[in-house]
Amino acid sequence: MEPLDASPVSPVAARLRRPGWRDPKLLVGVLMIAAAVALGSWAVSAAEASTPVYVARGALTPGEQLDADQVGVAQVRLGTAEAGRYLPATEPLPDGTVAVRSVGAGELVPRAAVAPAADLELRPVAVPVTDPPSAGVAEGALVDVWVTPESLDGQAPEPRLLAESLTVAEVARPTGGFSVGAETVVHVLVPTGSLSDVLGALAARPAVQVVLVPGTAVTP
Repeated sequence: MEPLDASPVSPVAARLRRPGWRDPKLLVGVLMIAAAVALGSWAVSAAEASTPVYVARGALTPGEQLDADQVGVAQVRLGTAEAGRYLPATEPLPDGTVAVRSVGAGELVPRAAVAPAADLELRPVAVPVTDPPSAGVAEGALVDVWVTPESLDGQAPEPRLLAESLTVAEVARPTGGFSVGAETVVHVLVPTGSLSDVLGALAARPAVQVVLVPGTAVTP
């Protein structure tokens, strides 16, 4: 009987195999890389799809001329229909372009809010007011103008509304040592069709008050 061989048996070394296309790990890795590439391409396309549009640096009031000091450029993503509502910044502003209605600070400038100066149907009128207006009466706010004629035959005069929802272009408040007893002057934009009535009423030097339209106050 032959003796048994007691020498240890060496384990068979596992052979490394190159992963095939059917390897799940390889497929997952390929899909992750493809997704990352697609996401990067989408981000680049989205950035390229943004539209340059003019934006108001500060509040714009009707009659104010637009230039680089009043407007800046913002890159925004807008749909085709929505983009047509705003003033594109792909070309410089035409000379003589003015605001024809109020635009808030930081707002995109609508096409309908600007026009050549010749098309503006508003004129600034200085209105000296009898009583100091509220703090919210500042450039860009809307006010109603009331006048109170002098009393006749001892009867209390009745105030009447002279004009309503006029845009404030400027407010000159008295300051310094000469402010006591001085009048505040509110410059308002009056439609050309109402100029005759407004100027005629102010020429009679009645008592004048400007009343802030609720919701339109502007912080000076």
